[in-house]
Amino acid sequence: MSVDLSKLVSKRKIQFSELNDKTIAIDAYNAIYQFLSIIRQQDGTPLTDLHGNLTSHLSGLFYRTTELIEYGITPIYVFDGIPSILKQKTIEARMQRRKAAYAAWQEAKAAGELESARTHAQASTRIDKNVVESSKRLLSLMGIGYVNAPSEGEAQASYMCSKGLIYAAASQDYDTMLFGSPRVVRNLSISGRRKLPKKNVYITVEPELMSLEDTLANLGLSREQLIWVGIMLGTDFNEGIKGIGPKTALKVAKSSKSLDDVKRYAKEKFNAEFELDVSEVVGLFENPEVVDLDKSFVADAALLQADKDGVLGFMCGEHDFSQERIEKAVDRMIGTRTKAHQSSMDRWFK
Repeated sequence: MSVDLSKLVSKRKIQFSELNDKTIAIDAYNAIYQFLSIIRQQDGTPLTDLHGNLTSHLSGLFYRTTELIEYGITPIYVFDGIPSILKQKTIEARMQRRKAAYAAWQEAKAAGELESARTHAQASTRIDKNVVESSKRLLSLMGIGYVNAPSEGEAQASYMCSKGLIYAAASQDYDTMLFGSPRVVRNLSISGRRKLPKKNVYITVEPELMSLEDTLANLGLSREQLIWVGIMLGTDFNEGIKGIGPKTALKVAKSSKSLDDVKRYAKEKFNAEFELDVSEVVGLFENPEVVDLDKSFVADAALLQADKDGVLGFMCGEHDFSQERIEKAVDRMIGTRTKAHQSSMDRWFK
């Protein structure tokens, strides 16, 4: 599972207006997973078209992306490529949890236990090839840029931010900071009023901006030491040390001069060893596989135009969405982008 640095990172709640005129690289799998998990019927059944094709992700991707554009944000989605071999154990564990959750969902649904059914259904969420391909097709029709990362999407988005090509990377996972993104936005895809699982309680989820520079300064760590903290807690690429929490991990990282010191502490204090060579995990975070891009790619992405007829044909003709609702949203999106492009041209020629 993704490393939990929630108690250590420096973050603040922000308004969408603060991201106006900013380009954000969004971890596509992360966002799509949220849409598939949340956009469901009362018993947990996802949205589908008349042919049984999943459409929850298309609904979330379309309406949230349109909303981001109306806030003046230029989104660029980043899709995962081939996962690192170090992630294989995490992937296998996730598959087993989803199988178990799916079985529990079917049992709860048959018993009429709707609240439990929905919770298990969300835990059974998976992204397959059809979901990815339909998402990319929709983005292309909407005139939204996307990047196919060679490996981890978070790494690619972080690279783009560290190179100054974009303002921030957007993901729910704190691993994005370990990959070196100077700024990370959380809750970009899931902001709004949300019900807490198994409770009749609703909360307001707001976007948060995390700063790598402020986090390192406040914790008194280097980025490498922050990676050590993540490794001790456990990342997508390694298991953490049982018994070590955020406070202890921070203390150990600050007092260690090398990764060997961290491993020695785990052995002496907890009689534990990492299951793999964690220097490889450090290398993965510090030098991930990414595709090199330049400012022209980002500039071109901002100038892409939506194919209104294409969007309507895809969403309404192929997937049975409401013609009226989709058309209104597309018109708003096109109008917003047209004004933004004109404003940019006006500034250029002044």
